[in-house]
Amino acid sequence: MAGPIHLLTLLAAGSVPGAASFRPHAFSLPSTRSTVSQGARPRPSSALRMAMDGQMEDRLESIRRSYMSLTERLGDPDVLGDSNLLRKVMSDRAGMEDIVESFNEYQGLSEELEGATQLFQEAGDDPEMREMARAEVKEIEPQMEVLEERIKILLLPKDPNDERNVYLEIRAGTGGSEANIFAGDLFDVYRKYCNTAGWQVAIAEESQGDDGGYKSITLDVKGDSVYSKLKWEAGVHRVQRVPATESQGRVHTSTATVAVMPECDELDVQIDPNDIVMSTMRSGGAGGQNVNKVETAVDLQHKPTGIRIKCTAERSQLKNKVLAMKMLQAKLYEIEVEKREIEERTRRGDQVGTGSRSEKIRTYNWKDSRCSDHRLGQNFPLAQWQGGDIGPMIDAMIAKDQEQLLRMVQEESM
Repeated sequence: MAGPIHLLTLLAAGSVPGAASFRPHAFSLPSTRSTVSQGARPRPSSALRMAMDGQMEDRLESIRRSYMSLTERLGDPDVLGDSNLLRKVMSDRAGMEDIVESFNEYQGLSEELEGATQLFQEAGDDPEMREMARAEVKEIEPQMEVLEERIKILLLPKDPNDERNVYLEIRAGTGGSEANIFAGDLFDVYRKYCNTAGWQVAIAEESQGDDGGYKSITLDVKGDSVYSKLKWEAGVHRVQRVPATESQGRVHTSTATVAVMPECDELDVQIDPNDIVMSTMRSGGAGGQNVNKVETAVDLQHKPTGIRIKCTAERSQLKNKVLAMKMLQAKLYEIEVEKREIEERTRRGDQVGTGSRSEKIRTYNWKDSRCSDHRLGQNFPLAQWQGGDIGPMIDAMIAKDQEQLLRMVQEESM
């Protein structure tokens, strides 16, 4: 686990609004793990001294003022009349809300701790009053410690894509028909997880396998902070089991690749129309006579990268064109995101995982009923994964990444 990280250090790193020009001085926020021995005088917490430090408090107060200002702007007719501006104001405010609420609670506890310390000093030789003050200090300091850890996490740099919706692509790898079936298993797991999370899931593109499952399938997932969770599923998933078509009972190893692409728009990715080759065709399959008689499906190819997208999800050619372009933008954006992520994680030298499509992240062993996450070095029950309960795996990855970020901030401050 990373050592203690001062809040002052995090603010100085420019991780929060208004912190870029801040420079640390002698005051900081060490851990509040102080103890009060029997008969000893409670010492004012170092956390309390931080709260009373002018420069530190001014910086956090600046964040709070910005939050209050944004709250007031939500009632401004000019803001309400501009949907883009309204979204930005709401987004900026939401980004500060947890910090402000935690700081408010932290300050309240600091005042309570100061009152308990003063009560102890004024108790004199009254053992009952001294014991009451001591008990109050023991109750308050652990709460402040928890809040301190929470604020550290909240002040860490955030992934700018975390709030975005995603296109999640599952593509069968090595293993023939069994790989297609495994891709179908992954689809079932993600569908269950997304439904539990309250997210909307729609199939944007699919190519079914001959013996079941999918050669490839792309899901359009919309909801609250989708990318912040699903991005940890990107990579190569490997399964070890006896396929249904195996007559000798031998265990086969198959793979499927998961790509998680943040949804984006023209402002994020600009595509030259001359780089696009687009053709139309009949969709075929279910959907009524219009689907089979009218060329509603779209086949789009991006010449510089060779990316090809066949879109049949919608019942009109125009809607399929729009969807195909959005998927292309997401794929191109993901290429840049992956490149930056690899560079950043190489710089950090961490072992959390690259997020690359080529990185083997998990192995699912049917014989041992075990799901092994190679990034965490942890095993999980296979039945848990099959039921779509992948939240604990994702939360463990988030915690590990936060630990690495905290260590990085600490090392850069030395």
